[in-house]
Amino acid sequence: MTLRSLLSPLLLLLSLLAAPTQASSQDLLSSLGIEASAQPKFLKVDEAFVLESAQQGNKLLLTLRLADGYYLYRHRISVKGDNLAFEPLALPAGTEHEDDFFGKTRVFYQELQIPVTLTQVGDSASLTISYQGCTEGLCYPPTDKRIPVQPLTATGDAAGQTDPADATEAPTGSQQDRLAAALGSQGFWLSIAAFFTLGLGLAFTPCVFPMYPILTGIIAGAGQHLSTRRAFLLSFVYVQGMAVTYTLLGLVVASAGLKFQAALQHPYVLIGLSVMFVLLALSMFGLYTLQLPSSLQTRLSGLSNRQQGGSVVGVTIMGMISGLVCSPCTTAPLSGALIYVAQSGDLWLGGAALYALSLGMGLPLLLLGTSGGKLLPKAGAWMDVIKQLFGFALLAVPLLLLSRLLSDQVATLLWLGWALLLCGYLYHHNQHRPHSVGKSLGGFVLLLAMMSLVVVGKDLLLPEPGVKASTGAEAPRFIRIKTLDDLKTRLEAARGKPVLLDLYADWCVACKEFEHKTFSDPEVRARFADMVLLQADVTANDDADVDLLNGLNVLGLPTLIFFDAAGNEVSGQRVTGFMGPAEFLGQLDKLR
Repeated sequence: MTLRSLLSPLLLLLSLLAAPTQASSQDLLSSLGIEASAQPKFLKVDEAFVLESAQQGNKLLLTLRLADGYYLYRHRISVKGDNLAFEPLALPAGTEHEDDFFGKTRVFYQELQIPVTLTQVGDSASLTISYQGCTEGLCYPPTDKRIPVQPLTATGDAAGQTDPADATEAPTGSQQDRLAAALGSQGFWLSIAAFFTLGLGLAFTPCVFPMYPILTGIIAGAGQHLSTRRAFLLSFVYVQGMAVTYTLLGLVVASAGLKFQAALQHPYVLIGLSVMFVLLALSMFGLYTLQLPSSLQTRLSGLSNRQQGGSVVGVTIMGMISGLVCSPCTTAPLSGALIYVAQSGDLWLGGAALYALSLGMGLPLLLLGTSGGKLLPKAGAWMDVIKQLFGFALLAVPLLLLSRLLSDQVATLLWLGWALLLCGYLYHHNQHRPHSVGKSLGGFVLLLAMMSLVVVGKDLLLPEPGVKASTGAEAPRFIRIKTLDDLKTRLEAARGKPVLLDLYADWCVACKEFEHKTFSDPEVRARFADMVLLQADVTANDDADVDLLNGLNVLGLPTLIFFDAAGNEVSGQRVTGFMGPAEFLGQLDKLR
């Protein structure tokens, strides 16, 4: 054996001993010519999970890009705001995963996008996202990333800002906020179908009730030979006039503010509309005939066989006026569409949603008007009776309009007078019927009804002192405020107690429903005992009212805003539109 052959193994051993101490076992085995399985090289947390953010208006998109083989736990993702509020997050479902540490859970691979809809942003606001992820053989500790947020173009006052903890802890947002978010995230046709369905549900609310006597009066005034096709045409153009006006008014309110809506409810406007409906009702009683000038009738006679009240143009105008009548009614679907338009500026989708909402509200009107051609008598004295009854229905519309301006006592007396006139008319007509048991029974019932109405009216005019005092004692007491400074002062004074702010106007029908049906409920009053109640009457619609509404980002009335014990608005819990006692108590339960 040569010296070289003896030294070769020794030199190899010395070279291995001289290798750097930090060399891995894999390198050592490789240097010996032994193949080993590759040990994974783990990425840093910021390389494994790359966070990006993009803000456009009130929309903030958080994007997490995950390296291959890495995943994030769905239940470990949370977002917290600092000096801002946002709508509840809606994370994707993720992929089911069996984990040695967490057990059966859901995770995200490749990419995760989290859309955040900002509702209020203060100065130096930021968003903090927390997440935790793993890969095969390694789990990272929870990671927090802070993202600065730009102020919105129209921000509320500091008094209306929401505590970040409240923003993330609220289990659900208000209905109008959820509808606004759904309108922006779902497909076009799905959103349209949803708002049409919501409109159908609103068709039987007090906001739409005035339209039924108007449309039936139009159908009754169309003459004795009204075909089903003609009845459908008149009903269709009436609903279209209402829907277009309602949609345009909604877009104007969302784009330019609540001042336009309040202007439409000015006493002069309501009185003018009331006079018009009184004149229409008197024409139904046969006191005079409403018709176009003879010269204009001659020019348009070729377009349609026009009967009284049967003009397509006239019916369209009546539909547009009905849209004005319906405009002050703020509901959650309407508010959702208005919020979406105001925040996104997307007039097309917002307008389409409002139009679909209007068509849903008008569908029962269309069915009623179309069937009118068959249901109404076509000839004989009964036709005159039906028309006069519809005249009474038209007389009810001014009462609905003017009740926004009158006290409850005066409005009730007017309704009693209307009912007394109707019963008197029916009694007079009953007296001309042939003698029968039905005639005698009907006359007795009508006389009894008239006497009851007189007694009720007397009690209203001369109430017993004990009854009046009892009623006043049960009413919840609201502290009136006028400006944003008043609100700040009252919130500061109420620290330690939750606060309810009721935004009210005399022309708001649903506001009065809240007052008489919900706030007067014994259980609701009992819950109010632990709260400070504030109310802002914006009927005057002056500069202070406009500043208050704009500062609080209020798009319609009624609006109820809740503040916590620290004076911060409770995010996602605004109430817009009427809510009955049971539902309102559920809303109060969410604040506990």
